[in-house]
Amino acid sequence: MHPKMIWANLAVDDLARTTKFYTDLGFKLNCSPNDQLTSFIIGENQFVIHFFLKKVLQANMKIEISDAQSAAEILFSLSAESKEQVDQWATDVTKAGGKLLSPPEAFGEGYYGFMFADPDGHRFNVFHM
Repeated sequence: MHPKMIWANLAVDDLARTTKFYTDLGFKLNCSPNDQLTSFIIGENQFVIHFFLKKVLQANMKIEISDAQSAAEILFSLSAESKEQVDQWATDVTKAGGKLLSPPEAFGEGYYGFMFADPDGHRFNVFHM
């Protein structure tokens, strides 16, 4: 297999809230939000995450969608350019309505970062190495 592109599809309960959260964090919209999804381009490699209304995604998945508030379906990792940027992003996430799952801290050898969940519980790891 040699796919041209890869993207993620996640379920959310409130498209307006999701659009505001990721816009407040400075992510670039991939397309205009509509009544089924909002979509963002993340990072220099232009990774796309689509956030579908849960009922829309469920209708196409043909399998139960996990509750991201109580179980981790995936952990996305975002790289920061510095420890100061990690700290700023932690502040930005909190201001935008996200939940810090761990504070910015040193971990492993040469790593500094934190974990957060968006309003729907989708988890992200932010780190500088």
